[in-house]
Amino acid sequence: MKITKYNAICNLGFNIDEVFKGAIEGDSSHFEVSKNYILEKNVRVGRINIPLPEINDADYNTRCNRLLLACIDPFELNKYDKKSLAVVCATTNTGVEEYETSDNIKHAQIGNPAEFIVKHFSLQNYYTTVSTACSSGIKAFIIARELINSGYAERVLVAGVDALTKFPLFGFDSLEVLSPNPSIPFSKNRCGINIGEGAGAFIVEKDANKGIKIAGLGETTDCYHATTPDPAGVESEKAIREALGDENPLNIDYINLHGTGTTANDLMEGRAIYNVFSDKVVSSSTKPLTGHCLGAAASIETALCCKLLDSNINRVFPHIYDNEYDSNIPPINLAKPNNETKNPIKNCLCTSFGFGGTNCAIYLRKTN
Repeated sequence: MKITKYNAICNLGFNIDEVFKGAIEGDSSHFEVSKNYILEKNVRVGRINIPLPEINDADYNTRCNRLLLACIDPFELNKYDKKSLAVVCATTNTGVEEYETSDNIKHAQIGNPAEFIVKHFSLQNYYTTVSTACSSGIKAFIIARELINSGYAERVLVAGVDALTKFPLFGFDSLEVLSPNPSIPFSKNRCGINIGEGAGAFIVEKDANKGIKIAGLGETTDCYHATTPDPAGVESEKAIREALGDENPLNIDYINLHGTGTTANDLMEGRAIYNVFSDKVVSSSTKPLTGHCLGAAASIETALCCKLLDSNINRVFPHIYDNEYDSNIPPINLAKPNNETKNPIKNCLCTSFGFGGTNCAIYLRKTN
């Protein structure tokens, strides 16, 4: 199964090339601090400040769907056989913000983005939306794999999208993990997350001659706590090992970490990564650059990994923090600015973890 097309938009840019350029250069300047979200409280967010396409159908004219439409526009979906293309979307908030004023129940339905794509492009195959918090983007690939392997679809549009809304901002604030300052994952001085918005999208096909190979997928569940991961990282480690399969972990060239900058996530993820890779594989979180884009997070990060593989360069995304590593976390190998690798990156692992103890990993390999 291969990714034959991919794209992403977020605060760093309006297409994967712009997003990649900002990420590889470690550009963490595309954030704004505002009191417009939570009264009298500074909130640092990665907002997209560019015009988005309008949608004529009132049932689907939400910021979430406009972000999604902008992201998939380069795919030219009208050129695909409408009966062979399935759709799997990942999201957590869809049009909940618009629903507060529109009173249109369609806006609040979690399945709205996938339904929008199918109706907008008159597609005639299966479609669904997955919402497993911040692991949703990789879960969408797992569903796509089942659709292709079972013969339901020849190819699948896999997408993740979320817009900035007050609902999750208030939620993370109530958990005391929302930071007005830059997020610095794995630092002893870390103080929480910065929320972003965006979309990542892919065309996944089974028998394509070219593309990025999805070499493995892993998923597990902690059953530990509604919002806090198991600090031991047992099931997170299992998800990583499931994605790797028989691959020697030290053959991985780069790991894109979930890396939220919260105490609970960094400790859990650091343990899981160290147990599998020790300190031998260079890693980084790109969330200090893009913000935490919730249901779109894993999609954007997977798209960044695809572009890294296609770029054939001896560099990885830098890990942006204050260089004061938390000694309570096992010493994983965080990428430094302008971190050069011995050889061009040929395979990547991307990890993603969500509320409810949902853990995912995707293993990508360059084939051409």
